Amino acid sequence: MQPMAQRLGVDHQGLQQFVTTSTWDTTAVRARLAGRAVEVVDPVAWVVDDTGFVKDGYGSPGVARQYSGTLGKVANCQIGVSVHAVTDAASCPLDWRLFLPESWDPVKAGPAAVKAAKAKRRKTLINAPRAASATDAGGVDLEAVARVATETARARRRACGIPDDEGHRPKWMLAVEMIDGLAGRGLRPPVVAADSGYGDSGPFRAALDERGIAYSVQVKRETLAHPADATPVERTRSARGRPPTRTSPDYPDDAVSVAEHVREAGRDAAVTVTWREGSKGTLSSQFVFLRVRPAGHRIPRAPDGTLPERWLIAEWPDDQPEPVTYWLTSQPADTEPADLIRTAKTRWRIEHDYRELKTGLGLDHFEGRSWTGWHRHVTLVTAAHLFITLLRHDPKAAAPA
Repeated sequence: MQPMAQRLGVDHQGLQQFVTTSTWDTTAVRARLAGRAVEVVDPVAWVVDDTGFVKDGYGSPGVARQYSGTLGKVANCQIGVSVHAVTDAASCPLDWRLFLPESWDPVKAGPAAVKAAKAKRRKTLINAPRAASATDAGGVDLEAVARVATETARARRRACGIPDDEGHRPKWMLAVEMIDGLAGRGLRPPVVAADSGYGDSGPFRAALDERGIAYSVQVKRETLAHPADATPVERTRSARGRPPTRTSPDYPDDAVSVAEHVREAGRDAAVTVTWREGSKGTLSSQFVFLRVRPAGHRIPRAPDGTLPERWLIAEWPDDQPEPVTYWLTSQPADTEPADLIRTAKTRWRIEHDYRELKTGLGLDHFEGRSWTGWHRHVTLVTAAHLFITLLRHDPKAAAPA
């Protein structure tokens, strides 16, 4: 803020108050920004992802020791979840949510702390049983652990001004909430793309299915699926003649990993697909396309027990012994392979956004410790990003020499 204030010739404290203590509504501002962004970008997809903000202390809202994809490791950081409108040529954030770990939720902080204490105790007993018995002969007071964690969560929330109705929710749920909020403003994604952090969540994919939103998401190689031609059958009595505990039809064979499906198809099933022109030339690779039925107890089934049929895509370059990336997509069965890959690969734009938002526009420079301040900061950075995007789309805009 100090460089901005110096350039404008104003007191930087006024800018700080604009972010921290003024009364403007971030939700309304971001809604207007999102509408303008969709109008300008004309997205081919919305991309969901999250980014980390490294912190030294523990006073910032949502900060905790947690995994950050930005850092590629567990670190003391905040995590922001965002939805972006993207094309190959442009992109812009539409909305943001600050992820709250369980340690920041007074309802879940106690049980989470007890679970962590038990896990630590088990690890100590395995690695150093004598030391554990000597230092903790009486065991851990789990009630005290839960009580302290709960009170700590409440105190930290009060200090940061976190609303009472904001608690811990999985990141995929925050993404769905943003999609629903934007839908309330008349904005709807052509298709949603995401990495495996979201794609591996059956409930996330099911939520998009329930809303009639197509998706193209990465998944891990261990993700289970049935072949497309698999058919559920009526459950039979056990070998002892007992009736089945469940009456709905089920698949007779166990689901196998998507990696196994692709291995069974073999490298000969791979075809070369070109999806766009990159900065270093034409982008192309080899892919296997299969129709499968993703499995999982949280995936809704039809009344006859049938699981939904989806595209399974595996990128298997000629110089690799095994596939390197897997996707599941609910796009129509007659979608052209190049269109499937273009959508699957469009997630790269959000990495471009995060890099520009941080290195050029100060997304990760916020040092305040209030819930409202964080949301106002990301809203203002989003406005700056949209302004730059508008300039790029204006052929008459003045460009530096």
